[in-house]
Amino acid sequence: MAAVEGVQLISDTILQPHYSPSSPPHPIHNAQVPLTPFDMANYNCHVCILYAFRAPMPDAADLREGLAKALAHFPHLAGRFVTDEHGYAHVVLNDAGIRLKEATVATTLDDHLPFDPSASFLSLHPHPAEGVEVLLQIQLTRFACGGITLGLTSHHRIGDGTSICHFLFTWARLVRGLDAGVAPCFDWAEVCSPRDPPRCELDHLGVEFRRSSPRPPVDVLANLSKMQNISVHFSKELIGKLKEKVTGGDPNKRASTFLSVLTHIWKKTTLARGLPDDEVTKVRLVVNGRQRIRPPVPDEYYGNLVLWAFPTMKAGELLQGSYARVAQVIRNAVNEVDDAYFKSFIDFGETLKGEKGAELEATMPAVGDFLNPNIEFNSWLSLKFHELDFGSGAPCAFLPPGLPVEGLMILTPSCGEAGGVDVYMALERAQAATFQQVFHSLD
Repeated sequence: MAAVEGVQLISDTILQPHYSPSSPPHPIHNAQVPLTPFDMANYNCHVCILYAFRAPMPDAADLREGLAKALAHFPHLAGRFVTDEHGYAHVVLNDAGIRLKEATVATTLDDHLPFDPSASFLSLHPHPAEGVEVLLQIQLTRFACGGITLGLTSHHRIGDGTSICHFLFTWARLVRGLDAGVAPCFDWAEVCSPRDPPRCELDHLGVEFRRSSPRPPVDVLANLSKMQNISVHFSKELIGKLKEKVTGGDPNKRASTFLSVLTHIWKKTTLARGLPDDEVTKVRLVVNGRQRIRPPVPDEYYGNLVLWAFPTMKAGELLQGSYARVAQVIRNAVNEVDDAYFKSFIDFGETLKGEKGAELEATMPAVGDFLNPNIEFNSWLSLKFHELDFGSGAPCAFLPPGLPVEGLMILTPSCGEAGGVDVYMALERAQAATFQQVFHSLD
């Protein structure tokens, strides 16, 4: 489906939090909150998502009012980045506000569904390059049928998927006339304080961080033009077949949808890239610390609290190995990122303070990077983005448009089929075409 044409912008404003007697206690105005080691290790860019909701939807005034009230519960989103004398980033909680764009279009949502991930969504989305000092941007576009698209960009270093999902659900609750629900937790010292004395037992310098060094100039726009955003759908039936391959047909064994889909995707991406047998390929795989740290950290902790597992194989072994063998490599790598690993990383974070922190940089890919021969795989199955409801039901479409790194992949529940999932990915153009040809083969 081509990009949506004829979008008319009707307002472009800075929306500030609205505090009322029912709002949480106001944070100390202009307090500067340092980014945590988990924040610093993550993407230093804005992340985009796009929703579509069928009519009836609340009117613009109700959406704006609910959004302003929600921001009072999430002050980081309305703040701004500042740096200290060592170049270390902080968020100043100054209620400076977010950018809110509102627009209309004369066509209907059904004229444009299903969304094609290869199309440009700039007309439905606040572009990440605009207003870069703003940490959250939202665009609400109302169609002639009364349906709405919600385009959002948020800076990854102020919140991971769990946190942004919490904010969106709080906004939706307030629009529906409910209370805000479970309040976010901002107490880093309570949930992630280092041990006394700190014990950094594992090699985080070289995994999540590295010594700062001059980076060769990258033509970001040229690199982005070489990538193609595509999506593939895994039906409930296909997922069942993949689970059988991962378990070897043993009825006493179980395999998750996530593990089965990732095993297949890793194999087919490697095949599409035509990697030589001795080429090493790995997956950068997100692991949520909220379930790994002991005692568990509540889901309402706000910020970034993820690290990464790195299952690694040679291309020949990956392609020739059974699904069960590849799945076990993935399991083993994930199991290594346990409570001890997270606590070692928290203690390592103490070394990022002061001048020493300025000497390090995250190993996270940058916008325009090519990960070939590797991939990065993110699962949003547990985040429930697809259940967002402003009062008229779940979205009819949901996707992360314009993935900015080649090899980046995001797994989401399907809005069109119960039990099905979709994977959105960015690949080099020729390899994307090959991938789509080999994707359905279970050989």
